[in-house]
Amino acid sequence: MLVTIHKDRYDRFDPFCEIFEKILDYNNIPHMRVDASDIDFWDNVKKSDLFIYRWIQWDDHLQIAKNIMPIVEYQLGIPCLPDQRTSWHYDDKIKQYYMLHLKGYPFIDTWVFYDRKKALEWLDTVQEYPLVFKLKGGAASYNVLLAKSKKSATRLINKMFSEGITSNNISFGKTTKEVDFNIKKFVRHQGGNLLRKWRGEDAEPFWQLNKNYVLFQKFLPGNKFDTRIYVVGGRALAFRRMVRKNDFRASGSGNNDFNPDMIDKRCIKIALQISEEMQFQAMAYDFLFDEKGEPFIAEISYASIGRILNKCPGYWDKDLNFFEGHNWIQYFQLKDALKMPDLKQPENLVENS
Repeated sequence: MLVTIHKDRYDRFDPFCEIFEKILDYNNIPHMRVDASDIDFWDNVKKSDLFIYRWIQWDDHLQIAKNIMPIVEYQLGIPCLPDQRTSWHYDDKIKQYYMLHLKGYPFIDTWVFYDRKKALEWLDTVQEYPLVFKLKGGAASYNVLLAKSKKSATRLINKMFSEGITSNNISFGKTTKEVDFNIKKFVRHQGGNLLRKWRGEDAEPFWQLNKNYVLFQKFLPGNKFDTRIYVVGGRALAFRRMVRKNDFRASGSGNNDFNPDMIDKRCIKIALQISEEMQFQAMAYDFLFDEKGEPFIAEISYASIGRILNKCPGYWDKDLNFFEGHNWIQYFQLKDALKMPDLKQPENLVENS
């Protein structure tokens, strides 16, 4: 048996994937780091029994994943983490809305337009503001704004159907970059960018332009948190993410509540049902509540931060039985993908920062 794991950008390795390696080492399962830029990449991948590439929302990652993942899974027939069912819609809120809405799952009302004129015509019919504007990709609420009036919504539409917007680079409105601004983090980030440029690396992971579409969601007022349910192989981990002070966005706030008694079980049931019916290997669901207190999905993502989910004090099964214990989602993923029910999780496992 051999597990191959793709490296991160610029020949570095993702700390998330180091947890995979530590679990594999503990269970004496051979593994190898690979890189699609290496001449022997395909020769090594063809030897593997499982291929892992934890690609995230960076454009470099997206470019590589779209080129290699379907080939590994469909042409070579090698099991992948993530597989195509789980990842084809990743970091694309438009695809997620189409997919879940058409299946009848509770997704927040969303409007998507590919024509400026039709978007503006629809705007003339809107009776309630604010609206939530989102780019189709992005994390930590960086690409989410509140359009508080028809004027601000019109400006966003015109922007998207003219010069467009790159991810994490919205130049107007109150973004989470402003809300979360920290001088130490800013200096460290800028210093890192200078170092990357000195090494001849691209300092900006987002370079694709968002243009000629616009996405709005219904604003659900009164939510002081969202509920993230992470389902992996019929197990549901959950925690609440508190919104920022004087803001409406929870993702990336860093203020999390891991008390399982505070989790609305309806969210767990919905997430477990979708993952089973859609055959997702692993999926995070972000829930908000409408005016009647009914849960609705804002977006989904196969990629989640392992060290945060490790803080969850347990997980629920399909019958909503709760099993106490701190677990790494990488352990559950390997256990399922390798079909090894006896796979062991090392004690005192720590993710390197």
